[in-house]
Amino acid sequence: MTDLAELEADLARLKQEHRDLDMAIDALESMIAGDQLQVQRLKKRKLALKDQIIQLEDQLTPDIIA
Repeated sequence: MTDLAELEADLARLKQEHRDLDMAIDALESMIAGDQLQVQRLKKRKLALKDQIIQLEDQLTPDIIA
């Protein structure tokens, strides 16, 4: 059962980091002299987090055989 709790905690942490990156990207893009390279790096990190979130959600969701 601790494995399930650890997976859920990891999932919550990744989702929070994903939201934080989204806000940081929005803030950088709203700046007149926003650093486009930094925005690209944050977006790339955000996509990697999304992949990790999907992978963890798949582990937490039981397979249903139709």
